[in-house]
Amino acid sequence: MKLFRIRGGVHPKENKHLTEDKPISPLPLFFYYHIPLQQHIGAPAEPEVVVGDRVLKGQLIASARGMISANIHAPTSGTITAIGPYIAPHASGLQGRTITLEADGKDEWAELPAPMDWQNAKPVEISKRVRECGVVGMGGATFPSSVKLNLGGRYELDTLVLNGSECEPYLTCDDRLMQEQADEVIEGILIMAKSLGVGKAYIGIEKNKPDAIEKMTEAAKEYPGITVVALPTRYPMGSEKHLVQTLTGKETPARGLTADIGVVVHNVATAKAVYDAVSKGVPLIERIVTVSGRAIKTPRNLKVLVGTIIEDLIDFCGGYTEPPQQILSGGPMMGQPIRSTSIPLVKGANGVLALNEEDIKQDDQMPCIRCASCVAACPCGLVPLEMSAHIRADDLEGAVKLGLQDCISCGSCSYTCPSRIPLVQTFNYAKGKLTETQRTQHRQEETKRLAEARTIRMEKEAKAKREAMMRKKAAMAAKRKKSAS
Repeated sequence: MKLFRIRGGVHPKENKHLTEDKPISPLPLFFYYHIPLQQHIGAPAEPEVVVGDRVLKGQLIASARGMISANIHAPTSGTITAIGPYIAPHASGLQGRTITLEADGKDEWAELPAPMDWQNAKPVEISKRVRECGVVGMGGATFPSSVKLNLGGRYELDTLVLNGSECEPYLTCDDRLMQEQADEVIEGILIMAKSLGVGKAYIGIEKNKPDAIEKMTEAAKEYPGITVVALPTRYPMGSEKHLVQTLTGKETPARGLTADIGVVVHNVATAKAVYDAVSKGVPLIERIVTVSGRAIKTPRNLKVLVGTIIEDLIDFCGGYTEPPQQILSGGPMMGQPIRSTSIPLVKGANGVLALNEEDIKQDDQMPCIRCASCVAACPCGLVPLEMSAHIRADDLEGAVKLGLQDCISCGSCSYTCPSRIPLVQTFNYAKGKLTETQRTQHRQEETKRLAEARTIRMEKEAKAKREAMMRKKAAMAAKRKKSAS
């Protein structure tokens, strides 16, 4: 099929050879699991258990709060030993509310919902099951999948796109998933298409994964509505909007959704999770994770229970060959540096990288020479050097006018910059600053609104008192007049 060229992008050293031939390995049970209540976009889940409760594998332990939230289930059987602050699974090092589970070693399953006859089910029934099983986007965005599977009622959809590009260096978990469980991924795609009401699905896989392309093509051959497409190997091909543009030629409006142009995008790992939820009744309690980097003794692809501590993964891979210069959750382009290996793995974590000095090769930052390499590399058509200049001058409004909010934080500009300027970090800082400013402005407006409402209410109450007093005086005057007559 015809593919459409997207602008920009880079070709970082892939380093996938460390794990691309490593089959998915299951982990043994560990003693403790720390399950964060905030491991998805939206509101954190609310606990359904208390300290001392014994829970079974797959049992609901925290319920979604509101539409944009996700249920959380026990990764194994055991006893709840704590509900409270623990190191959150992100770069801040701050603490987040977490359920701690002490495993009993029995790995005893709870009673699961019966498998669905999804071919004859209504779309709303499918999305309800996906919500009940706590499925979120597993490509990193962690958006509740049930919400996206309900978009057929709000948008005119015609295409489902499955992201199997896995364009980040080092990561091979999706590659191995497609090679080893292609049939289940395909059935998950069929379930998603049924829920969305579309008859056409594309599976985009970069050409550097020939075995995955072969396996997925073989699994999809009986379904004419599903097409496996070999994509050019270029970062960030896995970006949702750029993947859609490559496959369909349609460009998503700025700050719009791909649903606006009739397309919904899901990750291939999400398709597998949807299959598990709908066809087996199994909630999302585990995922495939790549543990790699030259500082890891034995890089591997692992099947990991949610809540497993990163340190346990690294120990299972033989530990370090040398002290790592940096540890990342995710890939080297968009992943987050982490300060502690006591951080738990969550639903959206697809990799743990321990990088040595050769991996990162950090040079000293130099002044911008205005070479425009960042402009050529930006897949969104932005001018990073100008945005950075405005941000350094504390002119966030100027950066917004240049397209700051359209930046996808892919890191292509930073990667290609010969002066080693941390452009993407600058943009992320500015976005955070804007969010903080908007929240402050919202609080001020809300305070002002409440003050105005209070003033109006007090004026009304004062007016009502004056009117009541005048009526009382008039009544008394009329009474005196009547008595005098």
